Amino acid sequence: MTIQQINPLVIFFASILTSNMILSNFLGMCSYLSVSSEFKTASGLGKAVTLVMVFTTAINYLVYRYVIVPLDLVYLQYIIFIMVIAALVQIIEMVMDRFLPDLHIKLGIFLPLITVNCAILGITLFMVIRQYSFVQSIFFGIGSGIGWWLAIIALAAIREKMAKTKLPRGLEGPGISFIITGIMALAFIGFSGIFTIS
Repeated sequence: MTIQQINPLVIFFASILTSNMILSNFLGMCSYLSVSSEFKTASGLGKAVTLVMVFTTAINYLVYRYVIVPLDLVYLQYIIFIMVIAALVQIIEMVMDRFLPDLHIKLGIFLPLITVNCAILGITLFMVIRQYSFVQSIFFGIGSGIGWWLAIIALAAIREKMAKTKLPRGLEGPGISFIITGIMALAFIGFSGIFTIS
């Protein structure tokens, strides 16, 4: 079976569960660990990252197929992909500042840092390497965004509950977050027999 014959729904579910950007590929960890102390803020960032992932996947697919490859600009693809991501993040930041000012203030510096979130560039590069079709790329972007969002809200919910618990000194802060992330990654690996993408 070729990549083009894989059902987009398989790619969608695999990118949420078995090929999760955080729990399988460990991409996008900096904002994942930094903004996961409060559920509402983590959920807002997860939604913003999902939105950026979906739109950048679609736009970068079109840019790659109809601009980069025909003009033989493959050596500039990273720069072009990052420019598209930066432009979309800027637009989303302006919209959030206008319509969701409280969330915009809470996310602070992490909202513009979505531009350098390696998970977003990662889905674009995976899409190119795996040679997905446009529909497969869209499903991959949506699934990757939902998977990232699911991982950050799960960690935020656990960390909110643990804030009331006394932890040993060596486990406070990032230590316990890495342990929780590792356990969540093991749990998600349990789905690996169901959905796989190469």
